[in-house]
Amino acid sequence: MENKITKEELKKITKYQEDLQKVILDIGVAETKKHAMLHKVAEINNDIEESKKILESKYGQVNINLEDGSYTKVENEEDKKD
Repeated sequence: MENKITKEELKKITKYQEDLQKVILDIGVAETKKHAMLHKVAEINNDIEESKKILESKYGQVNINLEDGSYTKVENEEDKKD
């Protein structure tokens, strides 16, 4: 005589395994997307730093209002002494 679980029990366990494999696959896809997005963040941060250098060489150290483009000079300690 062969020992077996019931068909219903087997069906339930098989369904759990299929659900688990799907979730694991979804996590892998999400991690891949996250990795790509982190690379994009680094790329954008590099672009921002390049833009800062260009603007700083043109206008000096300034704070820029991102709504209207106006700017104010950043006062450093040496400027305050004059």
